[in-house]
Amino acid sequence: RRILNLCFTLLLVFISLSWGQESSSEDERPSCHHCDLHLLCNCSYGGFTCVPMVTESALTLDLSFNNITVVRDDDLTDHTLLRVLNLQGNRLAVIHPSAFDPLWSLEALDLSENQLTALNNKWFTKLGALQKLNLLNNPYSCLGSPPVFQGLIRLRKLALGGPALTELKKGDLSGVTQLEELTVHANNLTRYESGTLAAIWPLGHVSLSLHEPFLTNIALASTVLRDVSYPETPITLEDLHLAGNLFIQPIEEMAKRRVRHMTFRNLSLSDGSIVNLLVALNGSPLASLSVYGATLMGHGRWEKANWTDHKNIDEFFVKNAVVLDVFQFVSFLQLKFLLHYPRKVSLINSKVFVMPCDTSRLLVNLQYLDMSDNLLTDMTVEETLCNGDGSLKDLRVLNISGNALKSLSTMSRLVQRLYKLTHLDISRTDYSSMPQQCSWPSTLRHLNISGAKLITITPCLPTTVQVLDLSYNDLKAFTLALPDLLELYLSGNKFLRLPPGWLFPNLQTLTIQSNTLNMFGRSDLQSFGRLQNLQSGQNKFVCSCDFVAFFQSGLKEGGDVHLTDGEESYVCDSPLYLQGQQVGQVHLSIAECHRVLFVSVSCVIALFVGTVVCVLLWRLHAFWYLKMMCAWLKAKRGSRRRHQLRDDVSSEALLSYDAFVSYSERDASWVENFLVPDEDSINPSYSYRPLNLCLHKRDFLPGQWIVDNIMSAMERSRRTVFILSENFVQSDWCRYELDFSHFWLFDGQSGKDAAILILLEPLSKDDVPKRFCKLRKLMSSTTYLEWPQEEERRGEFWRSLRSALRVEDD
Repeated sequence: RRILNLCFTLLLVFISLSWGQESSSEDERPSCHHCDLHLLCNCSYGGFTCVPMVTESALTLDLSFNNITVVRDDDLTDHTLLRVLNLQGNRLAVIHPSAFDPLWSLEALDLSENQLTALNNKWFTKLGALQKLNLLNNPYSCLGSPPVFQGLIRLRKLALGGPALTELKKGDLSGVTQLEELTVHANNLTRYESGTLAAIWPLGHVSLSLHEPFLTNIALASTVLRDVSYPETPITLEDLHLAGNLFIQPIEEMAKRRVRHMTFRNLSLSDGSIVNLLVALNGSPLASLSVYGATLMGHGRWEKANWTDHKNIDEFFVKNAVVLDVFQFVSFLQLKFLLHYPRKVSLINSKVFVMPCDTSRLLVNLQYLDMSDNLLTDMTVEETLCNGDGSLKDLRVLNISGNALKSLSTMSRLVQRLYKLTHLDISRTDYSSMPQQCSWPSTLRHLNISGAKLITITPCLPTTVQVLDLSYNDLKAFTLALPDLLELYLSGNKFLRLPPGWLFPNLQTLTIQSNTLNMFGRSDLQSFGRLQNLQSGQNKFVCSCDFVAFFQSGLKEGGDVHLTDGEESYVCDSPLYLQGQQVGQVHLSIAECHRVLFVSVSCVIALFVGTVVCVLLWRLHAFWYLKMMCAWLKAKRGSRRRHQLRDDVSSEALLSYDAFVSYSERDASWVENFLVPDEDSINPSYSYRPLNLCLHKRDFLPGQWIVDNIMSAMERSRRTVFILSENFVQSDWCRYELDFSHFWLFDGQSGKDAAILILLEPLSKDDVPKRFCKLRKLMSSTTYLEWPQEEERRGEFWRSLRSALRVEDD
């Protein structure tokens, strides 16, 4: 059978390697991107049929519960940093001999619950750092040869075996020198060589599953137990059905080896089995006996073992026990020989509804009592604690959490006379209110009332308590002073802010996760005085500027208070655009955090920029252009009716003046004495027709807007005469008139012939403001008239002027 399994495995290896070489170039491997900040890549339950590609920097790779059947030689090539690899629960049947060679940093490897029919020592030759290896529940019948664990010198936790394991022989565990944990599932073991497991020393904890050997091969079971039994090595036996007295020999073997810690898992036994077990352990140094998952088929008739000696027993631990015929089960009063000794008793989740007071009084040395997750009520607890008469005088720790308790005042009364009680756990009960006054033993230091339904805090709480757990209630405030409190747990409530720190001057640890906290600041934490550890993540934080700045500078970067729940637990809930972001990674702008400063600086900058822009606009005469444009548009709208008249009347008929004269007031004497003497005749000595000139002093209509007067005068004049002089350039009024005339003359309709320039004194184009670019250009390209100072040349000047005005002689 072994040869056939080996041949079948080699065939699968050959087929998989051939298939891998042919298809590796054709098929692209899938990718897995479920990696967190700690480089843990969780690719479990992903439906992968081959090893997916993940980041090369991954430290933990979880590929459990997929459909991977083969691990090729190049699937894990780039993962030299990998520390943990989990391939549990796949259909893995073939692993290339060098598939794990690149994983020289690997510390934990889980290959359990696959289809590996044989183990290959080459898988582990390069895994020198491996500390934990799980090979459970694969269909291999033996460990194989050469020894598969030969090079694993650092291996500390090993789990092997399964339903198919039938043989263990010497040398199988060669190379394994010491282990913290050894788990062997060998329910169907048929062959075992003495000493196979004995070479492992020291051995921390052993867990054995030997169902069939305990039933059919007692000698084999005894040999196995003999090899792993040491006084300080706890032994766990799983999946046992103890019937009759056949199992006594293996138990006696452990007793002879002076085993002090024994545990049973998934155990079924009868009254006779318990008696035989007690007889087998008679006089042994057994200190603790634990049972997880027990089915009792008897009635509790164990008095036949009352002669046995178990004075070394210190702890009884029973969890998930079921009594099939509970109503026929007798009292434990006959177990006085057994109950006198233990200091720790645990009866957890075993449907216990009462422990009679008489039984409680048998526990004379009891210091620790755990009856959590049972069916106790206020009334039955009174019976168990003997109505608070102090019978359990040495009790230090009492745990009755997970029971249907409703009266906190009753509980305080029952424990009041337990003068050594330091720890009380009454969590996960039905307490909905807290009385105003309670009586507690002065020794009480640890109190757990988490998972109840409390909505307020009252002075009922003991002032001597040092560790108080009120998590997962409906509390909104905490206003009770507890000067001795060192640790306070308030997670899962409805706190909007941290409780006042002055109430707890000695508090060192505060846990207030999963509440409705919005924020907290430096002053909140400083009020606690001695606070060192804070867990306040998973709240609805408002990421304001103050809170973010404090978190990133005062907490994240170090300080007196340390966040022990990790930075990733602090996530923004508002504002909306920051929702979901970690507080430690939020970056808020100056505009959000310093509004007054930002507005002030912005105003100063805006004022400066505005000033600079205004100066530039002034230097570039932008205001002048804007002013003239507005004036021009306004005047154009006012002259539309005059243009409509022009459509019906000829242009000559509308021209009332030969010229519109623009001049400075300082040059008015020249205009009046020379240009328009004697009612616009140019010179009395000449026989020319007088000029009809438009002068603003004389012809502008009073009360009308000056721009409209200028527009009207220019529209009704054939030409515009500019009397240019230094006075003209310097005069504000003339400049304004010239500015507006500039728009009218050079808008593309009148052209350069509409303007006549007369220079009363030498004036270059450079003396004309630069903003009159077309006028300056006109002075450069057009001949202008100069007023002669000599009398004899003035006649020629007047002729040239009339010629320019194109005025005909009479």
